[in-house]
Amino acid sequence: MVALTGMVLAYDVYGLGLKPASTEASSTQTGMASWYGVEEEGKLTADGERFDRHQLTAAHRKLPFNTVLRVTNRENGRVVEVRVNDRGPYKKNRVLDLSEAAAKALDMKTEGVTPVKIEVIRKSAPPMAPGSTLP
Repeated sequence: MVALTGMVLAYDVYGLGLKPASTEASSTQTGMASWYGVEEEGKLTADGERFDRHQLTAAHRKLPFNTVLRVTNRENGRVVEVRVNDRGPYKKNRVLDLSEAAAKALDMKTEGVTPVKIEVIRKSAPPMAPGSTLP
């Protein structure tokens, strides 16, 4: 796929009608989040880095890579900040896929899927060096 004028295109492998990744999105979103971990460890994420389940990262369908989000578990009030580095989730009823570390911070690993509130903290933060943490 060809990228023109810096636009990132999301490939619609699963037939969900994904559109080009946008730099515009609501600053707050609610819905269901799930998580992924060891089965994806070391695989390339959509932004080209290796997935590390121990980092606080997330997959979102439209937000630019390196956007920092505050994610609140609406069932227990726990909060975590994550950085978008992947595309997804690929299930229609979900708004976010979280790394295993983020799911642990939200205390949602057992449930697997939980209602969340997503707030944009910072759009398109600079890329993070491997092994570094959010400021």
